[in-house]
Amino acid sequence: MDVDATRIDDPVLAQEVADFTHDCYGPSRAKLFMNRPTLSDEQMNDVTWIGSSYFLDTPGFYDTYRAKTPRTAWPYDATRDAGLAQVDSGGGYPSCRQWWADGGQGLRSRLLAQVDPDLLTRIGRWAGFLSQSEVNDSVIRAVVSPRQQKMNQGAVYTDYGGQIDKTLPNIVTRGASDLGLTVGSLGFFPAMDVVRQALPMVLTMLKMALVICIPLVLLIGTYDLKTVVTVSCVQFALFFVDFWFQLARWIDSTILDALYGWGFGADRPHTNFDPLIGLNNAFGDMLLNFVMAMMFIVLPTFWVMALAWAGVRTGNIVQGLSTATSDAKGAGGRGAGMAMSAVSKK
Repeated sequence: MDVDATRIDDPVLAQEVADFTHDCYGPSRAKLFMNRPTLSDEQMNDVTWIGSSYFLDTPGFYDTYRAKTPRTAWPYDATRDAGLAQVDSGGGYPSCRQWWADGGQGLRSRLLAQVDPDLLTRIGRWAGFLSQSEVNDSVIRAVVSPRQQKMNQGAVYTDYGGQIDKTLPNIVTRGASDLGLTVGSLGFFPAMDVVRQALPMVLTMLKMALVICIPLVLLIGTYDLKTVVTVSCVQFALFFVDFWFQLARWIDSTILDALYGWGFGADRPHTNFDPLIGLNNAFGDMLLNFVMAMMFIVLPTFWVMALAWAGVRTGNIVQGLSTATSDAKGAGGRGAGMAMSAVSKK
């Protein structure tokens, strides 16, 4: 809770963190993706934050990239900064390694100064399996993560819930909604899991029905060109629904990793020391799972609507998906209720 409450109070320092991310971490991570080196599990977790020791120690990353704007803490060096503009302040353009790790003026040491020393000591005593330097890096990593910045008040997701500065009624409302999410998930998640299993089966049947209907529709339409084009578009739209299912499945499988980094899940506390273990945003993650479950229906529906904008009337082919899976969804949702009822009786 103390780490979660820690903020970068100095707005200039917060902006410098953003500048470092833009000038150093972003290009280094892009280069890593282009080179695709073989990394261990520990290294894959390490490269997910701006103070990565891999980027600091591996040639071609933080030793190559530099600040794109002058920094007064590092005076202009004619050798190091040759060809770059000199400014009245006398600031130079340090390499990313210097910018992050240089003594008391480096970004790491100034971020560490934002944390209560007593908190670092207490965490160090608790996490005796880590050195004090590793503890410091873990706390800095938590402080500079996007969810810790004031812009989104410590959450990974920005939303329009409540007021900008939450009042007590807003907090009570949020607590009630979180409780509702928890209870609702007991029936919703099993129901949507059944729907996601049934969707490919239903889609296959719809494709079969369309192929059977095509010659009859063309014959009744007297092989009119408009009929041929419409049927072709309907067939393309139906077969392309597979893509939206795969996209929703991929996003659902990777979005939490994209937000938190590699190794998110039950094993994360063993691969990455996280004082909060992800619990500070658990209800936001649960809400995200609700949204992602619905994307299997929403994305194909939006696709059919988009075709209608272009004047292609494909009919409500997605309604068939919803109708065909509704009974399965209801049966799957009742399973959790039956289990809870049996437990309560016992």
